[in-house]
Amino acid sequence: MNSSPSSRQQPDHQLGLSFESAPAAIARHIWKVGDLVGEVRLHVEREYGDLWVEGEISNLRPAPSGHVYFTLKDGDAQLPAVLFRKQASLLRFKPADGLHVLLRGKISIYEQRGQMQLVAEFLEPVGAGSLQIAFEQLKQRLEARGLFDPAGKKPLPAFPHCVGIVTSPTGAVIRDFINIVSRRHAGLHVLLYPALVQGEAAAAEVAAGIAYFNRSRTVDVIVVARGGGSLEDLAPFNSEFLAEAIFRSEIPVISAVGHETDFTIADFVADLRAPTPSAAAELVTAALHNVADRVYTLDQRLLRAIRYRLMQASQAMVRVRMESILLRGRDHLRRRQQRVDDLALRLESQWHARHRRLSEKLHDLSARLLRQDVSARTGVARERLAALDGRMNRAQRDRIRALRDRESAVARQLNSLSPLAVLSRGYALVYDERGMLIKDTENIAQGQSIVARLARGRIRSRVTAVEKDTQGS
Repeated sequence: MNSSPSSRQQPDHQLGLSFESAPAAIARHIWKVGDLVGEVRLHVEREYGDLWVEGEISNLRPAPSGHVYFTLKDGDAQLPAVLFRKQASLLRFKPADGLHVLLRGKISIYEQRGQMQLVAEFLEPVGAGSLQIAFEQLKQRLEARGLFDPAGKKPLPAFPHCVGIVTSPTGAVIRDFINIVSRRHAGLHVLLYPALVQGEAAAAEVAAGIAYFNRSRTVDVIVVARGGGSLEDLAPFNSEFLAEAIFRSEIPVISAVGHETDFTIADFVADLRAPTPSAAAELVTAALHNVADRVYTLDQRLLRAIRYRLMQASQAMVRVRMESILLRGRDHLRRRQQRVDDLALRLESQWHARHRRLSEKLHDLSARLLRQDVSARTGVARERLAALDGRMNRAQRDRIRALRDRESAVARQLNSLSPLAVLSRGYALVYDERGMLIKDTENIAQGQSIVARLARGRIRSRVTAVEKDTQGS
């Protein structure tokens, strides 16, 4: 541990020793951390301002700001990297963990962490670009040779008896294909030629399957099928050898490779491209399925025609019986009318009798009312009215008194909550020169004029020092 300057400069006579004076200390340059990191960053950016780096993406972290943070690594080392939003928006692919890329950018230092990082300007998947270039070159070459010519496409048979499919025997493609064919055309036979659909030997095995079906002449149409995958997975179907095998086939070939958005050389050479293997199964059964739909439509039309004829016959039968029904209805109506007349006579008789009884009762009540003395009842009513009036006046006075008491309590509560009451306890409100309330020392500077509002009066003053509260708000 180094001694402090004061300990090194103690007088020698205190130790009882005598030495010659030491030479003056050599001047030292002391760096601030930020200055040192900034200087190193400028040096690194000058030396490594434009470079290409190859590696594997890991720990990918897209940020809400649009920037993309990741680590570029290989077997020996790793380096943090950032792709800013503008450059990220120009990419034609989506970066992902495990993707091998070629990066162009510069070396920099993130000063807040003192960490070296790559600032990427461009990213390119390693291998994907070369495969795409090879695909385009082969496509142009085969198109120039006429392998894509629509005039050479063979039409599909409308009602095939047997379909040959070249695909993997263990994948989901063959199961889906057979399920759809069985549902739409149970009488259609399917022959499978097992073949690899991925790897270096896949193109040769698929071409061998096409050749086998052409030699055996057992199928009416050939389907070349495979599920979706990356450009590398679909590479066998971008083979010139397989394209020539499809072109030489005398039996129509349907290409059903990948998903709907995937295109291969086999799709362009085949007599028909199906978006998916399931769509290929629907295409080979389309004609018979349409016939079945037509038969079903005609069957429904026949049923509707039969129902219409039955309805017409029923209406004719009803018209034959209508006369006898009308006769019975007329007799029934006459009997009902007679019953209505009897009830009307009985109702009229009862009404007259009730009217007579009510008239007699009203006459009796009128006579009794004339015999009653109403003066006594009027006096009782007046006394009761006076009593009710007194009760109402007392209730009104009590209500007014309660409201006044409540008003006084609310006023006392408001006075206790008033800012002026707080100021009377020794507090003050501080305003700046514009009259704005000052709540934080961040809003005031040394030398600024302030006004303090007290419970009675104001104090104008000038700030000589500002102390910040470091222990929280």
